[in-house]
Amino acid sequence: MEPSVMLVLAVAGLIAAYMAWNIGANDVANAMGTSVGSGALTLRRAIIVAAVFEFLGAVFFGSHVTDTIRKGVLDFGTDDLSYELSQQLMYGFMAALLAAAIWLTIATKYGLPVSTTHSIVGGVIGMGLYIQPSSVNWNKVLEIVLSWIASPLLGGLLAFTSFIIIKRVIMNHPDPLQKTREVAPIMALPTFFVLGLALQFKALKGFYSNLDSAGIIDQSEWLPAKAGTTFNPLAEGAWIPMNALLAALAIGIMASLILWLVLRKYEFEEEGYAGVERVFVWLQIITACYVAFAHGANDVANAIGPMAAIYDIGTSAAGVLSADQVEVPIGLLLLGGAGITIGVATWGYKVMDTIGKKITHITPSRGFAAEFGAATTVLIFSMPFLAVPISTTHTLVGAVVGVGLAGGAAAVDFRVFGKIAASWVASLPVAGFGSIMFLVLFNGSPTNLVIVTTLSIAITLFAVMRPEIGLPPLRPFMISDTPGRIQASPDGEASTTPFELFHDHAVMVEKTVEAMLEAVAEAVAGRDPTEKIRLTSETELQADILKNKVRKEIGTSVRVAIGRDTFLHMVTRQDRIADYAQNVAEQLSFRPLYRNKEARAKLKAMAQAVTETVKCYEDTVEQLENLSLSGFTRKEKNILGELIDKVNYLEHEADERERDAAAFVFSHGDDDALAAMHMYRVLQRLDDVANACEEAANAFIPIVYS
Repeated sequence: MEPSVMLVLAVAGLIAAYMAWNIGANDVANAMGTSVGSGALTLRRAIIVAAVFEFLGAVFFGSHVTDTIRKGVLDFGTDDLSYELSQQLMYGFMAALLAAAIWLTIATKYGLPVSTTHSIVGGVIGMGLYIQPSSVNWNKVLEIVLSWIASPLLGGLLAFTSFIIIKRVIMNHPDPLQKTREVAPIMALPTFFVLGLALQFKALKGFYSNLDSAGIIDQSEWLPAKAGTTFNPLAEGAWIPMNALLAALAIGIMASLILWLVLRKYEFEEEGYAGVERVFVWLQIITACYVAFAHGANDVANAIGPMAAIYDIGTSAAGVLSADQVEVPIGLLLLGGAGITIGVATWGYKVMDTIGKKITHITPSRGFAAEFGAATTVLIFSMPFLAVPISTTHTLVGAVVGVGLAGGAAAVDFRVFGKIAASWVASLPVAGFGSIMFLVLFNGSPTNLVIVTTLSIAITLFAVMRPEIGLPPLRPFMISDTPGRIQASPDGEASTTPFELFHDHAVMVEKTVEAMLEAVAEAVAGRDPTEKIRLTSETELQADILKNKVRKEIGTSVRVAIGRDTFLHMVTRQDRIADYAQNVAEQLSFRPLYRNKEARAKLKAMAQAVTETVKCYEDTVEQLENLSLSGFTRKEKNILGELIDKVNYLEHEADERERDAAAFVFSHGDDDALAAMHMYRVLQRLDDVANACEEAANAFIPIVYS
């Protein structure tokens, strides 16, 4: 082999490895984004699981043959390709790979989930327009453009429907955990049936092809026939062969039986909706493993397919490209698998954050519905009767939007979705233009190839990655060992769902009020309340810290079902309770209370009534957390409404205590008017606490009737 050819192949290998790294970094969100966002997997565990299954899929089940022209977007006729055209294509494939890879780096930098397949297709279209404009198959390009609309819509519809079924059948049941024991094994059958078909048709097609070439099986009896014309599974050339149906059915029945046996004896440590989500954690992790495995088996071709064509040209005695398909050496599959794995491990968190947090709030049940909807959509569009080259990324994003819409339009951040959709549209032209630019700069020269490639990759990585080395600050949550709660990832500092953070803030507000009550009790008893006043201030400070954490979480990333503005308004209302409680404690530090035993007893009774109101309010916030876990079911909304009514009733009782105490102070305080007026001010500040509590609870009313 000539040194110049060896140099070209070495640079092509570098570009392919860089492309594989980008595929792992951007497309890993397809498998793990919802799992991390829902808390089914911690970030570190998601990276490990994704890396393992992506590598296994790419190396052991990636196709050992690949189309010479990706997805049929170029057509150079049926005649053998000339030497001159093959040489142009060799540099063209490298230009397409490099342009697509750089575009993916930029998209990943900003957390935009784009299609790696469409990116490389865009690069191939660009180099085709430059080399031979008539070769571009515009019908195939139109199919790709239409898939930007069709696949997210269908994925969203299926995910929306799946979650609505979960919500109505399980979440609305009086005993959702018991209903899950009954329904989950039934749901597992169609779920794993679809995954079983998808596993064969998408992830194992290369495996079947290898067995067919070895004379072990006839792949037409397992895989859909490209020229099929019938749904009859027993007919020759069936779109879904009987063997595949039976294998998928066996997988579904086995999964359903295993889940039934597990749930029959499993003792849940969690209660209510947390227990329900525990089951969906299991299902979601299994689904995520499948998606990672299938992605490795399929999308490694986006990096290795063009590289295999380059390798075929470079090692061909005549220096020409095979007309149909080329062999993929195991070394290239290892290169692609390693590149994807490293991409997952080093930069995969960027797009995971967008998929899992920024579009909508994800729970394990919602994440499962999204992944099931996406997997089903990809399976449908991969059938020969459609054969539309859709993007798994686009489909999953549509599915995430779908489950978000199941909680109302306010649950979806359409600004984020708009940016993502714009990046989809940009993929083809950006990669295409970049491909043309690099092809011109290469100019068919190995020297130019080395210089341009090295500088392009180095400048791109320096520009977009320099500030970001190592793992991110994102710390996902997971189902807790504490009944009804979700805890922090064991891999890092606590980070919880928005509604949990809001509840944690409510608990700290309640502690502030309890410290205030202790300060009032000390003052009423004639003791020095200074220590309790200090405790009240310190607790209020902790409440402020939590308040800022909630605001930051809501304001910068997480999308919640009730809308960002509504949630921030609720946080502000809730924080006022602690502020007023601290103000009560501060009033106590100004001077001793009015020295009348009955007046002081009435003041303490008022403080206790206020504290009871706040405790009920904290229960209301806890119910709001349950409501979010239920998917905002009517049953839980009704309970929330009842608790809001109770807070209003208790606030009214506190008002009665305040009027009684104030009347007594004004009618008996003439002997020490200044002290009596001071006690009245304390009563007013206590009334402020109760009123703030009522207003904070009433801020939830729109949620009840939405």
